[in-house]
Amino acid sequence: MSMPGQTVVILSTAPASESAAMARALVDRGLVACVNVMPVRSIYRWKGEFCDDQEHLLIAKTTGEKVDEVIAAIKALHPYEIPEIIALPVIAGHAPYLEWVQQATEKDA
Repeated sequence: MSMPGQTVVILSTAPASESAAMARALVDRGLVACVNVMPVRSIYRWKGEFCDDQEHLLIAKTTGEKVDEVIAAIKALHPYEIPEIIALPVIAGHAPYLEWVQQATEKDA
């Protein structure tokens, strides 16, 4: 699902114990420019059971060209059977920041 030339935000929730390592791995591999990690409370049903969990929300900024790689990396790093991974196109933003995201995810960054 490549989105060439576009900045993309990828959202994923993860256990607090795993989130920093996941974020660091994504940045270290040059797949994302940065990841914000925020505590969240997730309320959902899983396999018929009601769940109310404290998790971390990972908000990763990348390029459209890297979306598939980021999704694959999150799946490989994630401890959940079916992790939340949602990619959202950025339709507008501060141009210098969006340019930095592009530069930070280039091969030689």
